[in-house]
Amino acid sequence: MLEVTTIGLDIAKHVFHAHGADERGRKIFSRKINRAKLLEFFASQPRCLVALEACGGAHHWARELMTLGHTVRLIPPSYVKPFVKRQKIDAIDAEAICEAVQRPNMRFVAVKSEEQQANMTVFRARDLFVRQRTQIVNALRGHMSEFGWIAPKGAAHLASLGELIDDTGTVPDAARPILKSLLESLTFLDSKIAELDKEIAQRARQDEAARRLMTIPGIGPISATAILALAPPIESFTKARDFAAWLGLTPLQKSTGGKQKLGATSKMGERTLRRLLIIGSSSVVLQAAKRGAPQGSWLQRMLVRKPRMLVTVALANKMARIVWALLSKKEDYRAPVVSAA
Repeated sequence: MLEVTTIGLDIAKHVFHAHGADERGRKIFSRKINRAKLLEFFASQPRCLVALEACGGAHHWARELMTLGHTVRLIPPSYVKPFVKRQKIDAIDAEAICEAVQRPNMRFVAVKSEEQQANMTVFRARDLFVRQRTQIVNALRGHMSEFGWIAPKGAAHLASLGELIDDTGTVPDAARPILKSLLESLTFLDSKIAELDKEIAQRARQDEAARRLMTIPGIGPISATAILALAPPIESFTKARDFAAWLGLTPLQKSTGGKQKLGATSKMGERTLRRLLIIGSSSVVLQAAKRGAPQGSWLQRMLVRKPRMLVTVALANKMARIVWALLSKKEDYRAPVVSAA
């Protein structure tokens, strides 16, 4: 009798599909499973390898299946797509997942704990509030410009628009309540962002690894805790360049025929962490451009030869490699000693 060794599971909201195969990859079953009966089904299966796409809810189901004794692997959806045959249906997707996980060189996504996902929620919520604040600010500027009032860029100048809205005669009476509601929304969002900033700072102070990361110039509480929450275990990267490549901070390669061709930054990794590192590196570059970098340092030599934005991305790449070194060796950052010229 054939025994199931691998199951590809295509998850959804209510109806799931499982494709079981033996050790040689031959199909044993392909069945549709209701959400309420999913754990009951896997509890009745022999302990085997279960593969899922790394999508919404995948980490939750991975933890549940691991408690049942199964070995669970999460695969990036882009790595499953080449194994999908023609039609886009759940059964074919589950079969493709089952086939992809059996490839010897397949890459997987680390299963996140509930604590990691809780920390991720803090950053996702903060990013959402910041985006909403930007949208409201732009909307407010656009509405006021329709009535002939322009404010300089920057949040500090929004107060002048608020004063204009309160003055009678500056805007139509029919528009004044709407504009005031936008200002009230801005005040609410500012308070929520400030609350989340305090929460993130508190978590950073309590975490030893976060305190270690904050010794790196350009990395503060938000970036430090985001790295620990969003990045997989640092042990999964064999060298610093792998971590920088995972973040999308390395050049895009288009090499053939023994000729190496490097293009622009790939931007193929974790967007949130890449953005935070670039923001942090931009602050370091800006300070160096204003006050001057240490004579003979890497940053000083780069600023002399390269455009500022290129130096910013290069420094973000360098910061990513330093992050990998600090987390791997469990050490604090030590600034490089600049040799006398």
